Amino acid sequence: MSKKNKKQKIKQKPAPVTTQSSVSFSLSKWFKKIVTTQPFALIILVAFIGFALFLLGGGIYSVVTEGIPTSWYYGNKFYLLSPFGVGEQFIADTVISIMLYLMGFIGLLSIFQSTRNANKPRQAYILLIVGISLVLLSYAFLESAISIKQSGF
Repeated sequence: MSKKNKKQKIKQKPAPVTTQSSVSFSLSKWFKKIVTTQPFALIILVAFIGFALFLLGGGIYSVVTEGIPTSWYYGNKFYLLSPFGVGEQFIADTVISIMLYLMGFIGLLSIFQSTRNANKPRQAYILLIVGISLVLLSYAFLESAISIKQSGF
């Protein structure tokens, strides 16, 4: 068979015509695939913990209240924590408190992980010490932030 005969026998397919019914079928197929897939439990857990930390840190106040400064500069001092009392906060207050709550949560996770390593006592002890220190540091920094906010200027 020569090259000319091969070219003559190959027929090109016509381009597919997209109609509204085929588009809706593909969209419904795509929607069904998204709805039936199960995301990792870890992703849902991380999203839930992030949302909880956002709520505990005062993220709703920062989002809802208009005109909140990120920080304040007064009298040659730079304030990240609001000196106007516990009822007011800057955006930096929110970020600092979320980070401190996250540090405490990581400490609690490492304490939990230390109980699961009973067959490796050295690793369990190190995780326990790190976890306890993170929880205590987080608590101490949160208490100091609250006392700074209560003292004012």
